[in-house]
Amino acid sequence: MQLNQPARTTARRENLAERIHSQLKEDILSFRLLPGDRFSESEIAERMDASRTPVRQALYQLEREGYLEVRFRSGWQVRAFDFARFEELYELRIVLEMEAVRRLCTGDSGPVAHEVLTELHDLWAVPPAQRHTQGDHVFMLDERFHCRLVEAAGNSEMTRLHADICERIRVIRKLDFERAERLEKTYQEHAMILQQINAGNLQAAQQLLLEHIEASKAEVRKVTLHMLQQARQQALQGPETATLS
Repeated sequence: MQLNQPARTTARRENLAERIHSQLKEDILSFRLLPGDRFSESEIAERMDASRTPVRQALYQLEREGYLEVRFRSGWQVRAFDFARFEELYELRIVLEMEAVRRLCTGDSGPVAHEVLTELHDLWAVPPAQRHTQGDHVFMLDERFHCRLVEAAGNSEMTRLHADICERIRVIRKLDFERAERLEKTYQEHAMILQQINAGNLQAAQQLLLEHIEASKAEVRKVTLHMLQQARQQALQGPETATLS
């Protein structure tokens, strides 16, 4: 069935709003837009070569997610970076993944558990020569690893909530995959977690998972603080206005 013209227009606008949202979110989390930076809808529309309607949709979505605040007399402003919020999201992620591991170790899991564990073992328990070395690619595989573990636990609401959390921390989690050392550790730690799950060693599997996520979180925090410091120094050396180019 073909969409009529108004429906096609609405779909295009929504797709454009999503692209604008994704770009601005990445700009904020990569500190191309700094906490405190201000801008107008018109500036974003000009930068994105878009009308103000999809821009406004994207900005209000970012406001709901806690990245922006609207100043009705002076446009929009980037909120201060909220480390406490990301700590809370990581804590919730840990709760869900620890429960998933419990179910997998005790056999209280979904019907695809064996298939998923085999799939993950074949991907991660490999010699160094067979490991991927591109950070962006390993990042995507890493997210899939954690999502598949939760999916294998067999609770659709857990899977949905976990996927939502992963989406909300995705851009900042990429910062953990910029050094070769972290890529190697990801392979090693995933393989060890899977080994303990397959052996039914609940305590060991959960401990390894916890250490793995905590190490990643610490690395992300360290890199984020470094990037924020660098961005602030560059901002002091340049114009006092937000960089929207």
